[in-house]
Amino acid sequence: MPVRLLLLALGTFAMGTDSMVVAGILGPISADLGVSVGAAGQLVTVFALGYALLAPPLAAATARWPRRRLLLTALAVFSAANALSALAPGYELLLATRVLAAAGAALYTPTANAVATTLVAPERRGRAIATVLGGMTVATALGVPLGTWVGRADWRLTMWLVTALGLAALAGLAALLRGLPAPAAAPTLSARLAPLGRRQVLGAAATTLAFFLAFQSVYIYLATAVHGATGGSADRLSLILLTTGVMSVAGSWLGGRLVDRAGVRTVLLAGSAVAAGAFAALPWLGRGMPGALAYSVVVPLAGWAVSVALPHRLASIDPANAPLLISLNSSALYLGTAAGGVAGSASIALLGERWFPLAAAVLALVACAIAAATTRDQRAHAPAHAAPAAEAPAPVAAGAPTAAEAPAAMASAAVTRGQEAVRA
Repeated sequence: MPVRLLLLALGTFAMGTDSMVVAGILGPISADLGVSVGAAGQLVTVFALGYALLAPPLAAATARWPRRRLLLTALAVFSAANALSALAPGYELLLATRVLAAAGAALYTPTANAVATTLVAPERRGRAIATVLGGMTVATALGVPLGTWVGRADWRLTMWLVTALGLAALAGLAALLRGLPAPAAAPTLSARLAPLGRRQVLGAAATTLAFFLAFQSVYIYLATAVHGATGGSADRLSLILLTTGVMSVAGSWLGGRLVDRAGVRTVLLAGSAVAAGAFAALPWLGRGMPGALAYSVVVPLAGWAVSVALPHRLASIDPANAPLLISLNSSALYLGTAAGGVAGSASIALLGERWFPLAAAVLALVACAIAAATTRDQRAHAPAHAAPAAEAPAPVAAGAPTAAEAPAAMASAAVTRGQEAVRA
């Protein structure tokens, strides 16, 4: 496998870890900075909101930059932001550094995916994208639990870990990434947003927004939801997050196959309903490790299967403009993540630390209702659109994956794939 692809993947691994690991160290951050867990959770919100809002204008502003310079600049900004996070003396400055880190990630992730397609033969582009986005998958499965474990005594060590990962990718790419083609013409910002005027596209984006609002309102505060099971133990929480990460990868892989066999509508409705049931059961499941582990198996499987169906649905609306449409899915996903931080904090304040997942259950049912009202069975179209969905895979990390063709290409990276395709 080309070393340059692996270095690009190291960068996405750092981005994915950074975007999600805060959920595992909310307790130490809260205690150190003297803020509530809900306030600490807004660090995830500002990162996701910053990514969603900054990605389109930054993409338009840097469309003519040489790709190598853009990647190195993005990694430098990202690494500097995480170093500043580690040094931040107070909550307000830490919030500001999270926005700066999001700007670096918004520049890097789409560009890395586009560059990956120029480093290999045309028939290997799907696998190249899968390799780069695989960094996000590994971040979900390993980076988040590792960062949680490292930060169990001092959360700042987690930020230094992410800084080191970003600098390693920066050094490697600076040394080895040469001779890239000049960037192609990119769509203007108005062209990127124009499809939202179509009812089908707006319905699909609303489904994505509502589902990830539900999903992230629990995930960001998962340490709180399963505190009865972990008793505050970082080791137990790391095990739960590791299980969540592995099942996220499995859910992405499973989702691609289920979409092809059962259709987008079936996956959206079934996945949303299963997730809603699991959220409703979490106040009881979270009281002990067996229940918490069961939750960390079921919800990622259902959630990331849905995350595959969401961009597939958009690609099927207008295959010729699939990359642009999937980029809108990415923005909706990050907006849902940002709103999830606020919704989770509000739910904790209103319902308490044990019962707040019930609000996520209601939100998941809302997503299910929107999907039911705005979709129809598209199994007949699946073969025609499998390729576009795979060519522009999706977290955080976070756009959604193209699991039918590249099952390993991430669960949490589902959020980034559309924007990568637009860059290409």
